[in-house]
Formats: sequence, C-alpha cells, structure tokens
Amino acid sequence: MIDNTIIGAAFESDRRLRSMLSDPGEPGVAADDEVSVRLFKIRAAGTAGRRSSANILIDRRYAWRGYQTKPPADEQTSERITLVASDQEATIGTMSIGFDGAGGLLVEELFPDEVRGLRESGRRICEFTRLAMDSVLGSKRVLASLFHVAYIYAYRVMGCDSLLIEVNPRHVKYYEKILGFKVMGPARLNLRVNAPAVLLCLNFSHTEQQIATFGGRPQLSATERSLYPYSFAVDEEAGIVGRLMGPGALPAAGAMH
Repeated sequence: MIDNTIIGAAFESDRRLRSMLSDPGEPGVAADDEVSVRLFKIRAAGTAGRRSSANILIDRRYAWRGYQTKPPADEQTSERITLVASDQEATIGTMSIGFDGAGGLLVEELFPDEVRGLRESGRRICEFTRLAMDSVLGSKRVLASLFHVAYIYAYRVMGCDSLLIEVNPRHVKYYEKILGFKVMGPARLNLRVNAPAVLLCLNFSHTEQQIATFGGRPQLSATERSLYPYSFAVDEEAGIVGRLMGPGALPAAGAMH
C-alpha cells in the first residue's frame, strides 16, 4: 500500500515542524532527529480504516458538545476529501475539505444566498467541515498543521481563493482571532448537527500573508495569539504541494482545473 503521509510534525512547541520528505543528510538536520522527536503525521484518509477512525473521533467529540452527526459517504472524491492527524495509529484530529463542484457545498443548505453571491462575484470557494480534535492530544500545533495542509491543497493545488465554514455562535470570536475569519451570514439552525451555525468566510490571501509573517516561528506565539506561528514555514510548502500531488496522496488532484 502507498504511504500517503503528507507531512510529519513534532509535538514540541520549541522545534520547527519537520517534513517527512526531509533528508537526514541535509546540513543542519541531525541524523537521529526523526527518532528522538515525537512526531504526529498528517495523512489523507485513504483507507476505510482511517475514515472509520475519523468518524469515531467526530462522533465522540460532537456527542460531548451535544451535537448530532450524520454518517458521510465512505469514500474520497475529487470534490470532498478528509485529512487525519495521527499519533502512531491513533487519530487525534480530522478535517474534511469540500470543493464547489456539481454537488455544491454543504454550507449552502443554510446559506444559499451568501454562497451564490460569492460565486457570482467570481470567487473560487471551498469549505472545511467535520473538524474534530482529540481532547488530550489535539493541541494548537495539530490544529494548525491540519489547517495548513488543507489550505495548501485548496489554495496552492486547487486554486480556491475563499474558505467557508459553519461554526456555533459561541465560537465565532475564536475563529476570528486565531485565523482571521469574517462573519458572512447570521445564525441559523443547522439540522445536520441540530445546533445553531454562523457562516464565516476567510480570504486565503490573508492566510498567505499571515503564514509569510509568522509561519514556522512558534516562539512568536507568546505575543501573536493566532494559530499562524504554529503553521509550517513558507519554504516547507513546496514539499507539501509535491506530496499532495504525488501518487496515492489524494484523489484526482487538480481535477478542478
């Protein structure tokens, strides 16, 4: 089976995130780095087992918040893929990316006018859904790494420029602060989870600027309260793009072009 690991990163906040593509023989890369530093991995949920583990995590975390869940189709397609963060083989975080294809986006069930307005203005939109993080190991670094890989695929590979998410009204300020989202639509009842949801939008040009300024510099997190210091450095993105477009990494990469 093809190893579809996209990147590995250290849990420790004082070490730079390290790509699984790094050559231990490179100057400045210790030969025993990969074994002395505890890594988590970001992968595509390319097997039924990984998708099942992601769904179990989602069910557990959503139930803890009192949300309902609806089982997704058990497959990866060019319009919807799932990423997982894992510690050894335990899933500690997951997030799905949805692209604006023939089936549309999940967020337009509640916010059709807002989504239509973005399309008509020429924006290339995508959505991130089904985010869940393990309550013990799901750190800011894990969340930032998942988000960054999803951003790279949506923005760098697939050419999207705008991201939509639905969040509970209680969490709006959090996503505004940590990633720079803006409110796009008012609170409405999301029947998929039986909870209120607000539509948020993020322009990927803002993400690009923040990563250029703070990416790969976790020491700045003492004063910069966003997730961006925990993201990868800009010079790591080329390796991640290559991995995302490699054989077996994700289904039909580039299908939107």
